[in-house]
Amino acid sequence: MLKSNWNLLLAAAFGLAGATLSFGQEPTPLLTQPEDKLIAVLKSDAPQKEKADACRELAVIGTKSAVPALAALLGDNNLSHMARYGLETIPDPSVDAALRAALGKLKGRLLAGVIGSLGVRRDAQAVKPLAGFLSDADADVSHASALALGRIGTAAAVKALEGSLANAPAANQLSLCEGLLRCAEAFSAHGQAKSAAAIYDRLRHQPGMPHQVRAAALRGAILARGKDGWPLLRQALRESDYLLFAAALRTSQEMPGSEVTKLLADELSRASANQATFLAGRITPESAAAKLAERSPDRQIMLAEALGQRRNPAGLPVLLAVAQPGGKKGNDTAVRVAAIRALPEIGDASAAAGLADLAVDANREVAQAAQEGLAALPGPAVDTVVLAMLDSSDTDRRLAAIEVIGRRRMASAVPALLQAAGDPDAKVRPAALKRLGELAGPKDQPALLATLLKAQDAADLDAAEQALSAVCIRAGNPEASAAQLTSALATARPAQKGALLRVLSAVGGETARQAVRTAVTDANPEIHAAAIRALGDWRTADAGPELLALAQSVSNPADKSLCLRGALRLAADADQPAGERLALCRQAAGLAQQPDEKKLLLGALGGIKTAQSLALVAPYLDDASVKEEAGAAVVAIAGALLQAGDASLKPGLLDPLQKAAQLTGNADLARRAGDLLRQAQGSGR
Repeated sequence: MLKSNWNLLLAAAFGLAGATLSFGQEPTPLLTQPEDKLIAVLKSDAPQKEKADACRELAVIGTKSAVPALAALLGDNNLSHMARYGLETIPDPSVDAALRAALGKLKGRLLAGVIGSLGVRRDAQAVKPLAGFLSDADADVSHASALALGRIGTAAAVKALEGSLANAPAANQLSLCEGLLRCAEAFSAHGQAKSAAAIYDRLRHQPGMPHQVRAAALRGAILARGKDGWPLLRQALRESDYLLFAAALRTSQEMPGSEVTKLLADELSRASANQATFLAGRITPESAAAKLAERSPDRQIMLAEALGQRRNPAGLPVLLAVAQPGGKKGNDTAVRVAAIRALPEIGDASAAAGLADLAVDANREVAQAAQEGLAALPGPAVDTVVLAMLDSSDTDRRLAAIEVIGRRRMASAVPALLQAAGDPDAKVRPAALKRLGELAGPKDQPALLATLLKAQDAADLDAAEQALSAVCIRAGNPEASAAQLTSALATARPAQKGALLRVLSAVGGETARQAVRTAVTDANPEIHAAAIRALGDWRTADAGPELLALAQSVSNPADKSLCLRGALRLAADADQPAGERLALCRQAAGLAQQPDEKKLLLGALGGIKTAQSLALVAPYLDDASVKEEAGAAVVAIAGALLQAGDASLKPGLLDPLQKAAQLTGNADLARRAGDLLRQAQGSGR
């Protein structure tokens, strides 16, 4: 907010007219001829390009000798710009004399260009003639004169600009102001702060000045005075005019030192006071309006943002105070959040304790901002504060700590989280386990396994299962992880054993698969069902044959369906080898009896783009319950085979494609099948 407002002010203050001309270009380093030859080119009937190139080179090597030839081109519509380009860099007073002499001979664009060059060269002797052009009827000329005088930046230039400003028409006012602002900048740059401040003060106090000029003049007046500008800064921060307030605030960012930070902090503290405090006394309506403007939430937000951007710890106490809830210092949520967000920008760990308190604020938006702030603050001291939160007796505080630990990726908090995983509070335990799943490492697997085995509540067991699965997968050593997990199966209670089987399914590998397969024969129905589901959720194709074998041997229809579906899911996985997938489909074909099972089979076959898979699909075109799925599979496979370009396969595509086109009730599918059929027959579309 602050930055964009200031950009608007600067764009208006220093881009006061769209026709600003550009002077003082960088000369080319390319040299091809000595100076006398280049001068001769300018005096000859050479083409325009050659003369322009000569001007460009004279800008590098030109001396007093080149001035007459270059000056002679100032009235040339095509070469005046390049002539000035060459003249501006020649370090001889004859250039200034030549440019001044041209003022009375030129008009319009050419005259404006010469005026601009005098400004580039900062020719103090040009002030008087340039002053005469400030009221010129040609806007380009008057504007160029004002800017040139601003660049020259002498007391005489200031006098000329101020004299014209008093009675200037509105069209010329901004150009004159820009010239004066440039003069003031020049005075400041040369150590003439009082003279600069005087110009700025006249501009900001003169009635009728546009707001962008007043804003730019206010900035200059504050900066020109150095430390003596602090009272003016404070006064401007209390302005009822929002644009001047914004200009002052942005100006403060150019002023170093803790004193300025404290000044801003004082203003934020003042602005955040309760409105009743301002209105309690006997004050005029105008004063009341000013006080209300001072405490505007928007202004408080901008002050808080400015304090954060200064990155100075002197602003911390007020920001923390403004962020507090309730009481006479109570603020809007947006103000509190802005103050909180400014704290991590300062980057001082001393803000951590205050943010820790705010992280459990009743206002959810405030609490969220405080947690984000704690997460963003750097340093081990902040970690210490967060761990102290986790050690609190307050549930909300512990939960907030767990959230921040995750945001900070605090691996150092794993021991504390393992302890919190056994917390008496039912909200804390699963939250801690969730973070352990993100932060714990292989060395923490035994502790997580022990936590899972001790879990009593379903929520705790599920959280421990998810955490253990995540850590084991991240460890990247499935056999070692499976060995730890299987060692606990024998003594685990049924619910915990089921959770371990699911973790083994996620981990994968030979040891894990054998352990889950063995558990399928467990006499406990709960464990048996968990093992079937775990095997059905296996991630690699090596479980496929066992799933199909179980689908043939189990008596429970639900178990059979789970196994078959698990095998077909693996067969449909494009990441698995195509040969293994096709083998699974062949074995599953005899077991898929229900329409939904057949559809799964056809979906898997449709993803295997071989003649063998097409042969397995073809019989299902005559099955009314799945003919549409079969047709879609035929089109998918045939399209891939035709695209591969093996002509020997075309004869085998004709019958399946013809059937697919005839039997489907889907017009789009029929069209696609027909197109492929004609392609297979060799007739294209």
